[in-house]
Parts: sequence; C-alpha cells; structure tokens
Amino acid sequence: MTQPSSATGQEPFDLLIIGGGINGVGIARDAAGRGLKVALVEQSDLASATSSASTKLIHGGLRYLESFEFRLVRAALIEREKLLGIAPHIIRPMRFVLPHVEGLRPRWQIRLGLFFYDHVAGRRRLEASRNIRIAGTAFGDGVQPHITHGFVYSDCWVDDARLVVLNAMDAAQRGASIYTQTRLISAAPHEKLWKAQVEDRRSLQRREITARALVNAGGPWVQKILQAVHETSAVDTTVRLVKGSHIIIPQLYAGPHAFLLQNPDGRVVFTIPYEGRFTLIGTTDVPFDGDAGDVSISDSEADYLCKTVSSYFTRQVSPGDVLWTYAGVRPLTDDDSKNASKVTRDYKLELSDSKGEPPLLSIFGGKITTYRRLAEAALQKLQPLLKGRTQSWTDQAPLPGGDLPRDDFEAFLAGVQRRWPFLPEALARRLARSYGTRISDVLGAARHLEDLGRSYGAGLTQAEVDYLKRHEWALTAEDILWRRTKLGLHMTRAERESFTKEFPAVAECAQSDN
Repeated sequence: MTQPSSATGQEPFDLLIIGGGINGVGIARDAAGRGLKVALVEQSDLASATSSASTKLIHGGLRYLESFEFRLVRAALIEREKLLGIAPHIIRPMRFVLPHVEGLRPRWQIRLGLFFYDHVAGRRRLEASRNIRIAGTAFGDGVQPHITHGFVYSDCWVDDARLVVLNAMDAAQRGASIYTQTRLISAAPHEKLWKAQVEDRRSLQRREITARALVNAGGPWVQKILQAVHETSAVDTTVRLVKGSHIIIPQLYAGPHAFLLQNPDGRVVFTIPYEGRFTLIGTTDVPFDGDAGDVSISDSEADYLCKTVSSYFTRQVSPGDVLWTYAGVRPLTDDDSKNASKVTRDYKLELSDSKGEPPLLSIFGGKITTYRRLAEAALQKLQPLLKGRTQSWTDQAPLPGGDLPRDDFEAFLAGVQRRWPFLPEALARRLARSYGTRISDVLGAARHLEDLGRSYGAGLTQAEVDYLKRHEWALTAEDILWRRTKLGLHMTRAERESFTKEFPAVAECAQSDN
C-alpha cells in the first residue's frame, strides 16, 4: 500500500479529497483520468453513509417538475442515459407504474410531466411513457381493484454502493490513492499548499498529506470538515440535513416493474422489486439534526410507508412485515423551503482561493444521478490545476466491469454460463450483475463450485470474499454483506453471525490500491 505523501520532499498531491461517497469518488476518478495526482481519504468505508442509503434509482426526478426544477430534471435525464452506457451491469432500465387516483394530481398534469420527461433530454435507450389500464393486467397484480388506470414510464435502477466502489476502483487504476478508515484531523494552508493531518482509525497512526487543492466532499459532514480546516467563514452556503428511510418487505407483487405512489400530502413513495424476493419501499423526508453516523428509521416513518403502500395494494402492510430497514441523511443545499421534501436536490459548489491561499472546494447537495456531471463542474472550478487537461472523458469510458459487448447483459450472462457451467443460474446472474466483465477475476480458472472455496451461505464463497478484500477495500463483514453485496438479506441469522465471527482476518488485510 502506498503511503500518503508527507512534507519530507515528496511531490505533493494535486488534489486531496475528503469523503468517499459518490461525489468524492466521482471527482477522484475524473481528476485521475486527466493526469492529476489524487488522494482520497474516507473516515469509514466507501459509500458507508448517504451513498448506500438511496432509493437506488438513476432518474430524472419526475416530482421535481412540480418545483419547476426543469434544469435539474433535464440534466439528470441526460446523465441517466450516459450512466446506463458506462455501467450496464449495475444499472438497468426499469418501468414505473404511476396509478391515477381521483382527488390527487389530475391526469393532464401527469401527462404533461411525462411528455416533458420523454422529450426534454433526447431519450434513446429507454421506452416512452404511455397511458395504461391497470385492472386486469400484469400491472394490476396485488393492486386494489378500484385503481383501474394510470401511466407507465421508464427510469433506471442502480446498485448505489457498487457504483461508488467502481468509481473508486477506476480512480485507483488511473493512479489515485484511496485510503478508507482514515479520517481528517486538521488541515491548514502553508506556502501555497494544504497540509493535512489524517489518522488511520485502525492503527491510530497519524500522517501528513500535502496537496495543492482540497476538496470537501464530506456529505453530511461538509460543515464539520470546514471547521477542521478553519474555513467556516469562507463559504456562504449552509447544508440542510434531511433523513430518508426505507423498509424492505417480502415481495409485494409479481413482475419486474416498480410503482410510484402518490400521497395526499403531496409526497411520493416508491415500491421497487429488490433482490429477487423482496420489495423496497421508500423514501421519507424528515428534518434531521443528530449524528449523521448514527441514523435509523423511526416508528412514525415506518408507519407512514406501510400506510401509503396499504392504501394502494390489497395486501395490508404493517411494521411487523418489515425484514430490514436502512436510513441515510441527505446533505441538501438549504434553500429556505419550509417542507423538507421540497428542498432542492441540485448541488452547489463553493470555491475559496482568496489571498493567494491554496483552493478549497466545498460541495453542497447533489443526487447520485448527477454525480458525474458534478465531478466535471468541480474540475472546471479547479481549472488552474488542470494545466490544459480540460477534456471531459468520463461519459464514454466504462466503469470497471461495464465493458459488456454491445451493452447486452443477457448475451454476456449467456457467455458466463457457458464458461462456468457449474454455476447455479441465480448465482451466475448475481455475479454477472455485480462484477460484469470483472467476473473472471472472481472465478478465475474454477471448474467446479468447490474450486471457489468455502461457502458462507446465500452463494457467498471464499473466492468472492478474497476478491472483495483485494480489489474493493472490504474490511468488515458489514462491508461485504450489506454494501458490496446484499447477501445479508439472503443469509440466515446463523449464517450472518458465523460469517461475522470469522471475519477478523479481513480486518487484518492491508488496503488495496488496485
């Protein structure tokens, strides 16, 4: 593992990025690909907070049209197409059913919004929206009989945590140094450079990193990082923390489609097919002022989601049906909206480089769909560092594993099954979805299932664990079971406990720079 540079004669980094969420790793990837020397430090695991607690959608945000955020929606829809092109293994199209309910949004308003959604951004890969009959069709499975008509439109589903990891992997392959479990202690300007003190949270060893510019991509901790660098007066923006919670229940209905459910309070709730046997339901919008590292769903949020779903489906959902929950804190730009669900999801970048001091770029807000565009905007702000390397590139280069022939996942999966015919069909599909063309690094020359080593349950083998340790910075059982994979949902409690007990060996492995 390469150690961070110090003030003892080593060449400083061009960028030091604080935060290993989607914005931090997206900037790291873009900058490294332009030839900059990049370091990124993350206090926990990659995607350990907000970036793994999303609704797992790459979407324009249909409801943002009501707030007249046309520019944001158009930008997100353009990004939707680009991201589907560079990561077709972890991003896939999904159809969304929007039932029409009398007394809520009128038909003309929904039609107008969907027309904008279809045509504003040059849709090429996804199906157009249309009016549908719900009752008596496949879209009506499990839906209450009085809901007879609605609309269907397209967006994309994404494995959010894997999107973060793949960006970090690509950044590392292009020369970036990625340090997880490493927190910022302090940073201060010194002779036109930033001198930062960081601490490895496992060894408690402290090191100094020098860099020409500092990027504050701390998400919910963005203002805490500003305090650490004594630059709270350097920015005008304040962050508004909004908690979003999700529940997972046994499969609610058949079919690969999702639902967008309207509520009388103006909010919307998604139900999304999840991990084959489950339904993901979310999200809430609740003001938050606690510790962003210790966040969970409240009883009232769980009740809200259950009641919303029960008003649309024949099966009545209660908190007792919930198998798993997760919650995250969104660091939104404070726009003085009274309603937390109306706070803008757009991002704002603030650059402080006055008095000849090294630049500090702070990131406020944003959504996972527009992370790549945000990264380009961040580097535009840091233009002097680029030394003419201004050509954008990340919209064309596949993320690791995303170079599927003709972007055809099913054809790729068929090839995987021919090469490794011993794999059960469900396992072959999961591995192909998770790792794309990198699946060969997981399976290697295996000719039998036993060649993959010990089975931990739910299809997790020693070969996959070793790959995640070597290439994806996995250090704990949680990193593997709930972020790199979602196999914690599929394992029995005994299997999860057994895996966790035997996992200390993983914590002892050194981090990988890929």
